[in-house]
Amino acid sequence: MMDKPVNNRAWFLVLPVLALVAFSAVLPLMTVVNYSIQDTFGNNQFFWAGLEWFEDVINSDRIRAALGRQILFSAIILAIEIPLGIFIALNMPKKGAWASFCLVLMALPLLIPWNVVGTIWQVFGRVDIGLLGYTLAKLGIDYNYVNDALDAWVTIIVMDVWHWTSLVALLCYAGLQSIPDAYYQAAKIDQASRWKVFRYIELPKMQGVLLIAVLLRFMDSFMIYTEPFVVTGGGPGNATTFLSIDLVKMAVGQFDLGPAAAFSLIYFLVILLISFVFYTVMTKDQGAQ
Repeated sequence: MMDKPVNNRAWFLVLPVLALVAFSAVLPLMTVVNYSIQDTFGNNQFFWAGLEWFEDVINSDRIRAALGRQILFSAIILAIEIPLGIFIALNMPKKGAWASFCLVLMALPLLIPWNVVGTIWQVFGRVDIGLLGYTLAKLGIDYNYVNDALDAWVTIIVMDVWHWTSLVALLCYAGLQSIPDAYYQAAKIDQASRWKVFRYIELPKMQGVLLIAVLLRFMDSFMIYTEPFVVTGGGPGNATTFLSIDLVKMAVGQFDLGPAAAFSLIYFLVILLISFVFYTVMTKDQGAQ
């Protein structure tokens, strides 16, 4: 029996996508790499700097502090949003008009642009005109996210939880909807408790969507910029100056293109490495099955 000839002409359909990716991703990346190994004094004149900028970034106490704040923020966000999203998905209606209403309600925060979210919470938390700040002041709680670092952190964390928990909930809800009713019927016959149904039926079936949720929320929280910048501007002091805010200050505010380029490449590699570790750990059990 003769093998059918392989038709490779389908690759021509992919060429426009590859060209678009090369134009929108690879070429800008190569520009950043070029800046990271050179120095300039203006007039489009560049001088070889080698790995000098990378050494400065790695040895910078300022960037190490920003990295610590970034890791802490992402860890808190994942610790809150993943369990909360699962809890909301488990308690959402499965069918009927209420299910549709809940889906629309959960999707609303995701439709709001990032800068608008920051502006909403900036006004919401103000002591003079904001509902949250004014109410807390009336209750005798000393709340001021502009002057107090803890209040600024709490505001940004609550803002992110409000904005992005819906994504986790919707992904988990989709995973729950894909579970056949036969699993629940068998668990009912075996008189399995609610915890055992979740532990042995629902959680394993949600593993794939949870992987997506964790990766998406980690990458987004690790790259967060617009919301905290609009609310606090990185303050008070440097309390909420995360890596992205520090990078923009270095590139745009100080116009240090070489260090900023090296910083951005290290930033990219850190996100890539941690995402790879997350993916490897979370898919380890799937590969063993």
